[in-house]
Amino acid sequence: MQLLSPSQYVFPDPIESDPEGQGLICIGADLSPSTLFEAYTHGLFPWFNEDEPICWWSPEPRCIIYPQDYHPSKSLLRNMKKWDYRITVNQAFEQVMRNCALPRSYANETWISEQIIQGYCQLFAAGYGYSIEVWEQQQLVGGLYGVSIGRGCFGESMFSQRTDVSKMAFYTLMLIGQEQNLSWIDCQLVNDHLLSLGARTLSRQAYLKSLQDVINQPPLDWKKYQEGVFSSKTIAETAKLTE
Repeated sequence: MQLLSPSQYVFPDPIESDPEGQGLICIGADLSPSTLFEAYTHGLFPWFNEDEPICWWSPEPRCIIYPQDYHPSKSLLRNMKKWDYRITVNQAFEQVMRNCALPRSYANETWISEQIIQGYCQLFAAGYGYSIEVWEQQQLVGGLYGVSIGRGCFGESMFSQRTDVSKMAFYTLMLIGQEQNLSWIDCQLVNDHLLSLGARTLSRQAYLKSLQDVINQPPLDWKKYQEGVFSSKTIAETAKLTE
């Protein structure tokens, strides 16, 4: 893990800057690893369209998921056993990001610009990112990526080219979170898909208070997972079912 130089930017306190809870905290700065690190440790993340200036957000409420409370559905486990995909960790971070940036069936545009990709790839190279990949033979068919600081795990985006494969990556992340005793995984903005996976909300104030605790703890041990290749079938066979 690389020690980053101090950021040249100072981010404002989200609650003082946005007492009404609109979410947008400030505009500007850059996407260097130091700036991204500074933002995440203060509860902010970038979210903006390619033709807009960089916008930094801290939503009220915050969407999180408790790994210990997550249980996979029966249908997900059936598909994991049926297709037996290979699952890896931190083996194709940029490739996952570029797949997440592709147009979706419900939207032609994406917020994951080349500027975003370069910034997060540099952050990953410095040791503050993670990705989970799902493979069908040699083809990447699903995955997710995010930021990892201390014991803080921050989800960014996921993609799927086969039924349930993004959920398989998500389940793998939940298992890592359970094994590493993470307090929560940050899902940022609330949406129906995340809620269907078991996410819930925290007030921004509660999130920011908890954040300072988790980022100052020893970092997650990603090397433990990134040297292996996991079978979706094997993972499913040892799972606890959702009622």
